[in-house]
Amino acid sequence: MNNRFLTFAVIPLCILVIAGCSQKKSRQSSQSRRFPEVSVPQMGSDKDKMDYSAIHFWDAFLDSSKTFRCDSSLVNGVKKQEIETAFGQYATLLGIVDPFTSAASSGRLFDMASGFERRDTASNVFETITALVDKYFYDPNSPVRNEEAYLPFALKLSKCPYLTEAMRQAYGYSARMCALNRIGAPAADFSFTELSGRMKTLYGIKADLTLLFFSNPGCPACKEIAEALKRDARINDLIGKRRLAIVNVYIDLEIAKWKAFAAGYPKSWHSGYDQKYVIRTDVLYNVRAIPSLYLLDKDKKVIMKDATQENVLAYIDNLPD
Repeated sequence: MNNRFLTFAVIPLCILVIAGCSQKKSRQSSQSRRFPEVSVPQMGSDKDKMDYSAIHFWDAFLDSSKTFRCDSSLVNGVKKQEIETAFGQYATLLGIVDPFTSAASSGRLFDMASGFERRDTASNVFETITALVDKYFYDPNSPVRNEEAYLPFALKLSKCPYLTEAMRQAYGYSARMCALNRIGAPAADFSFTELSGRMKTLYGIKADLTLLFFSNPGCPACKEIAEALKRDARINDLIGKRRLAIVNVYIDLEIAKWKAFAAGYPKSWHSGYDQKYVIRTDVLYNVRAIPSLYLLDKDKKVIMKDATQENVLAYIDNLPD
């Protein structure tokens, strides 16, 4: 398994050919434009405004009443780099709103973007949006990866007539992987063997919160996360009070290498390896890159899935006393 990079490498899952727009001058504006910002109603709570922004983020840009120029540098009249900047803002916003709003927004985005493809197959809108969805929501190195946002898009792509059968199947597989251990659902249970040889299960660990940490020995990013966890006073306090448990699991095959490394893990953690290799072979978790962090509640329901170190630490550090 490749270790996850700390910087965001651009590795879209699917490279789509972006065609130039057809020359339908009668209904196109030849002028470029700025990315149109969403107009948020002034009434309502901050949450209402964020939810509205998430749902309607692309409405003005994807307004089909007028078609703008698109070519090697423009997407529906807006510079490609500006589109990507806007998508980064959108992805960040979807990481803040609740998963239901995130999924609804993503599904709406697909419907609007695919409408351009349905009206004009020479448009580059659908291909551009799809590539950005792959890059920001599903690339394992993306700091704003979001499987809840990616799932509805992938489901729709798995049935999309504009893609080849092989691409539809690939998106179908990705959708099935995203459906594993969803936020709010019970996490899959498994057993693991500690350095002492004692066997434990995930559900046998009792705590208000469980931080599930898939790691590899010698992985630089894993080491960074482990060090951050070890020196966080709030985390150590919660572990001491049995409000938080850290389950640190190795899921690959070099057990001797893991055993040589595992002695350095804190004794207060539950560190072990998947002795039967079932997490991978039975695909209990969609661990596409190491490290991978899941935060679970006392009933082992998923609070955060494949979360960033920063988001996990912020959540834990801000727990009430």
